[in-house]
Amino acid sequence: MLKGIPSILSPQLLKVLCEMGHSDRIVISDGNFPAEEMGKNAIVIRCDGHGVPEILDAILQLFPLDPYVEKPVNLMEVVPGDPVETPIWDTYKEIVAKYDDRGANCVGNIERFAFYDQARTAYAIIATSEKALYANIMLQKGVVVE
Repeated sequence: MLKGIPSILSPQLLKVLCEMGHSDRIVISDGNFPAEEMGKNAIVIRCDGHGVPEILDAILQLFPLDPYVEKPVNLMEVVPGDPVETPIWDTYKEIVAKYDDRGANCVGNIERFAFYDQARTAYAIIATSEKALYANIMLQKGVVVE
């Protein structure tokens, strides 16, 4: 155990967050996301029993978002015609706003298959048990400035 580190972040996840460099991306996936398939060239970290919001909040306490891109946070866009509501996105935007001055303005949407393509090139994918649909989120790492 360490002081000041959210206990939900496992040693493996902390190691990965530390290893990531500027512009590397990490996906926090919902329970329906094909994490193992998408993560064939990435590190896949299982966080079963947890949802995306608590993982996102813990990560953003330590993880700077990329200030050099307009949308360092991206959500998987709902497929047109799919009658799905996404209230979890508002939760994500509130969490992001706690840690980045751009707030919801730095959150974008990526078409479903384009999201999959980008996920295949992510440094890591965190597989959660999140039950909300379209609850996948991708973060692009910035630089630590002290």
